[in-house]
Amino acid sequence: MGCVGRPAPLLPAGLAPAERAAATAWAAATLPRRRTAVQFRWRYRDQRAGYTGRGVARVAPPDSLRFDFRGPFGYSGAAAIVGDSLLWTQPPGEFGPLVRGIPVLWAALGAVQPPAADAAVFGRQEPGLVLWRFVTGGSDTLDYAVRDTAPLLLEAEWRQGGKVRARSRTEYGPDGQPMSARIDFPEASARFELTVQGRDTLAAIAPGLWRAR
Repeated sequence: MGCVGRPAPLLPAGLAPAERAAATAWAAATLPRRRTAVQFRWRYRDQRAGYTGRGVARVAPPDSLRFDFRGPFGYSGAAAIVGDSLLWTQPPGEFGPLVRGIPVLWAALGAVQPPAADAAVFGRQEPGLVLWRFVTGGSDTLDYAVRDTAPLLLEAEWRQGGKVRARSRTEYGPDGQPMSARIDFPEASARFELTVQGRDTLAAIAPGLWRAR
């Protein structure tokens, strides 16, 4: 897949240390404020094959996500996530790299999880551009960039040991809500794309949805 090669760095080197409180406040402003069911169409491609289908992401404030998909030939799966932790997937082990880069999946849906308590925080803000870098353990790095252009863009990148594990790009619509997103996995030459079809802010989320079937 020529479209999923080795990407250039999302953020420049040498960002200055920044206040954790400012980064936390910025991230908190992106988190969901009400229960929402987001219906979407998805497409997955790698070097071997490509698949398409439909899905729904049920989000409960501030940090809970139930992610369901349906694919070809009746194949389906689900996952439950709280913060940056995966509770379960069905079938077990499903979703592969998508749930190993949970902060990037959240970013694809327009939400940024606040920096971990032990993360070093770096950043820069200027008109039309917001940059943040959260580094945990010296080798686990999350970069975020918001570009206030038309359309508004949120990009995220997860690196581990210097290698880019996942990178997302989320495009917003005129209503200020995410409209489409893609997540690239450079090592696997794979891409997951989603396009929002509808958003239900009155959706009831039954407690049983957070438990595996």
